[in-house]
Amino acid sequence: YFYDQTLSKFCQCAGSIMSSLCVLPPECLLQPFTVPQRLMLGPGPSNVPARITAAGAQPILGHLHAETIEIMNQIKSGIQYAFQTQNRVTLAVSGPGHAAMECAIFNSLEHGESVLIAINGIWGERAAEIAERIGAKVNTLVTSAGGYFTNEEIEQALDKYRPVVFFLTHGESSTGVVHPIDGIGDLCHKYNCLFLVDSVAALGGTPICMDEQGIDIMYTGSQKVLNAPPGTAPISFSERACQKIFNRRTKPISYFLDMNLLANYWGCDDKPVRAYHHTGPVTSFYGLRESLAILAETGLENSWKRHKEVAEYFHKGLGEMGLKLFVQDKKARLPTVTTIVAPPGYDWREITGYIMKTYNMEISGGLGPSAGMVLRVGLMGCNSSKANVDKVLEALADALKHCHKSRV
Repeated sequence: YFYDQTLSKFCQCAGSIMSSLCVLPPECLLQPFTVPQRLMLGPGPSNVPARITAAGAQPILGHLHAETIEIMNQIKSGIQYAFQTQNRVTLAVSGPGHAAMECAIFNSLEHGESVLIAINGIWGERAAEIAERIGAKVNTLVTSAGGYFTNEEIEQALDKYRPVVFFLTHGESSTGVVHPIDGIGDLCHKYNCLFLVDSVAALGGTPICMDEQGIDIMYTGSQKVLNAPPGTAPISFSERACQKIFNRRTKPISYFLDMNLLANYWGCDDKPVRAYHHTGPVTSFYGLRESLAILAETGLENSWKRHKEVAEYFHKGLGEMGLKLFVQDKKARLPTVTTIVAPPGYDWREITGYIMKTYNMEISGGLGPSAGMVLRVGLMGCNSSKANVDKVLEALADALKHCHKSRV
C-alpha cells in the first residue's frame, strides 16, 4: 500500500512538471536532418576530404590527456612547416580565422597605441574596426578594390604614422588579390614596427615564408586550403612579437585570447605543466592535424605549383568564354579565390542561384567593397583541380544561357 501511494504521488508530480512546460520539444529535432552533398567552390569553406572527416570522427579524448597533448604538439609542428617558421609560440586558436585576427590584434596592441592597417578589401576594414574597438589609434592606407600597395607607399605610411603594428592581408578573398610580401618585413623592422599578416585565404595556395620574409605575426583558417572543418585557426608569433606581447603594461582585453595563457595551454612557454585554460575542440584538432599531414605529404611547393597551374587554367577558360577577371595585374591574382567581373546585364544572384539549384555547386558574389561587382570562385586544397574548373566553366556557361539578361 505504501509503495502504491508513493508511486501515485510521484506520477502526479511528474505529470505536473511535464504539464508546466511552456516550450515543447521542437518537431524539427524529432526527425533526422540530411545534409546534401555539395561542391563548395565559393571562397570558403571548402570541401572536406573523407580522410579528414574520418579523423574527426575518432573517439573523444580529454583536452589535457597525454594523447591530446601529443596531437597538439604535432599540430604545432605542422603549422611551423606550413608557415615556414621556427617560432616556438605557434598554435591553433579555438575558433575561426576571425578569432585569430582578434587574438593577433588584442595581444599586439594596447589602448592608445598606433596601428597602421592596409585596406584593399573587407579584411583590412574588419581589422581596423577591431583595433578601433580596443582603443588603438587607427591609421589606414587605402586603395581601391582589386589593387595593392607598393613598398614605397607602405614605407611612406610607416614613416608618417610610426605604428607599433602594421596589418596586411596576404590573400584578400573579397577582391581576389594576393599581396606582394617581399621587403615589407624589413621596412617594418626599420621603423620598429611588428608586421602582422592575415593569410587565411592564401596559406598553402601561394608562396609565403614567415621567417624568411620577416613576418612577426601570421594566422590562417582551417577551412580554406587546409580543407579542415571551420573552427581552428593556426597562428604564430616571432620572438620580436613575443617581446612585446609578454611585456604589456595592461592585460589583453580578452581572457579567452590572452597569449600568456594560450602559450602555456599549447606548451609554448617551456613550463613543465600545462594549466587548464579552456576545453579545446578536441575532435577539430584531429581534423586539423590530418589536414596538416596531407599538406606535409603533398609538399608546400607542390601545393603552391598546383594552385597556380589550376588558377591559370581557369583564367584561360574564363577568357575564352568572354568573361573578364576583376584583378587587372596578373601577378596580383590570388590563385585560391578568383574574382570575375559580374557579367553586364545579369543579376549575379540569379547566376549563383541557378548554379546552386542546377549543379548543386556553390560560387558566390562579392563581399564588402566588391559586393555587386564580382562573382567569386574558390579553388582551394582538394578542390583545386582542372576537373573542378571544367565543372564550374560548364555551369557558368549554362547559367549565362538560361538566366535573364537585361539590355545595358
